[in-house]
Amino acid sequence: MNKIMSGNEAFARGAFEAGVGFVSSYPGTPSTEITEFISKYGDIVSEWASNEKVAAEAALGASLAGRRAMTCMKHVGLNLASEPLMTGSYTGVNAGLVFIVADDPNMHSSQNEQDSRNYARFAKVPMLEPSDSQEAKDFTKLAFEISEKFSVPVIVRSETRVSHSMSVVSLGEQAEIFKKDFEKDTDKWVMVPANARRRHRAVEERLKCLQAYSGLLAKVEKGEGGYGVVCSGVAYQYVKEALPDACIFKPAMVWPLPMKEIAEFARTVGKLYVVEELDPIFETEIKAAGIDVEPLPRDLCGELSQDAVRALFNKELPETEEVCSELPVRPPNLCPGCSHRGIFYAMSRLKLFSFGDIGCYTLGLLPPLNAVNTTVCMGAGVSMAHGADRATNGDAAGKSVAVIGDSTFLHTGLAGLINSVYNKGVSTVVILDNRITGMTGHQPNPASGFTIKKEPAYAVKFPELCAAVGVKRIRVVDPFDVEECMRVLKEETEAKEVSVIITNRPCIFADRSVIKPSLAVNASKCTGCKICTRLGCPAITWDNSARKASIDPAMCTGCDLCMKVCRFSAIEKGEGRHG
Repeated sequence: MNKIMSGNEAFARGAFEAGVGFVSSYPGTPSTEITEFISKYGDIVSEWASNEKVAAEAALGASLAGRRAMTCMKHVGLNLASEPLMTGSYTGVNAGLVFIVADDPNMHSSQNEQDSRNYARFAKVPMLEPSDSQEAKDFTKLAFEISEKFSVPVIVRSETRVSHSMSVVSLGEQAEIFKKDFEKDTDKWVMVPANARRRHRAVEERLKCLQAYSGLLAKVEKGEGGYGVVCSGVAYQYVKEALPDACIFKPAMVWPLPMKEIAEFARTVGKLYVVEELDPIFETEIKAAGIDVEPLPRDLCGELSQDAVRALFNKELPETEEVCSELPVRPPNLCPGCSHRGIFYAMSRLKLFSFGDIGCYTLGLLPPLNAVNTTVCMGAGVSMAHGADRATNGDAAGKSVAVIGDSTFLHTGLAGLINSVYNKGVSTVVILDNRITGMTGHQPNPASGFTIKKEPAYAVKFPELCAAVGVKRIRVVDPFDVEECMRVLKEETEAKEVSVIITNRPCIFADRSVIKPSLAVNASKCTGCKICTRLGCPAITWDNSARKASIDPAMCTGCDLCMKVCRFSAIEKGEGRHG
């Protein structure tokens, strides 16, 4: 049976066909949908973890207990999960353990475009890289076999174009949940120095075996051009289309590389080239092995394409018909009715410096709100605010805040808050509790009250949690009450101790019952002051000719925020209702 699948759906199908028993992940584009698809397979225990490190450690525990396990994350998530990966390379596995890591070249939804192949080399574990949905399924199954054959965690590397592109997949049968006995072996699993030293030698020997095995998985495609190209993943697809006459060496295992086979391939072609996205991993290793590689004027930034590969080889670009000379601009924005807009507006009015974080609320950086001043990594806003306040002897207090979402706070923000309390900080932390993981598609988190399978779960209560770690000043505010937000922000940023402000409105996609009848502008009352436009709500537009604001009833969610900031009562209840 064949089915058209995205790469992410195919990864999930591969795990299903491999008899996986446990999957733990943290959502992150472009990897999120893998675990969402997994959750639809009822026999597999699946869950959203509080962060990627926890997810990887849970999967490692499931492997020790004798069940095939998998954890899925985006590339920056592997930074956090690298600790269990690094030591997991030493311990090895019992049942198969697979990390699926999705890189994001060109940073479509990321703060950097790191190349995860570096982690495979760093951890000395094998990495497979599929080039389409069929290989996404097949390589996932293969990864579990390799994991158990060599007792090693295996990384399967995806990229945005593989994860989100669709192609035909030949489906196999579901395997029974794989089961082995619980493994009790302290020499293997307890990484005290004496054991770790022995295990390190085993890791180095295993790497040699993996390199030999890697050659069995490589594929060579002959061409008439008299030159060869080493490529993998989505770059392989670009090369196939752009250079139909090329001889191609396509490794399935991109670390360790099958260097013996690459050397043999190089001897059969006139010139050898390497086409890869981001870091020159292949090129560096092949050159280090003494194999000549022809230079290409490649860029280390961004992603490739068919045209980009043609340009690298000075091939003539195909003629294309121009469909549209100018596409309409669609800048990202906070959604109409977003529960974060009110608190950001209040922060902007008070001219506070905001240490931001990773989430959809990062969009508060955009004009006219201009309410986010830093974004580095998950949880960094809390720790950076503390560092700024402490380094300036509290001079930053009263004019800076840390802003973090509920899911991100539980991911890595809590440790920063504990650190601030312990080290007698004076930071004000704003937790935007919209009761969902918004940016990646509204997945539940430990504060949502339900699991990935929609089962009821205990919902973390932020006031009690913050009090338990020693915060004495805790305020809960309605983010749509701008005056209250301004008053509370002013009071807490002037305090000389750590304080926490918690907003209490859900994301409109998490709880659509909050959507109310749309609003409308009464043109006879509108003075053209433009205060409502400073909210940055996509539902509010400005008519230059009439010098009036207007509200699109199809977009308005009736949150009333614009009504509350209008000084002339020009915004009234409308007759429409958002669909």
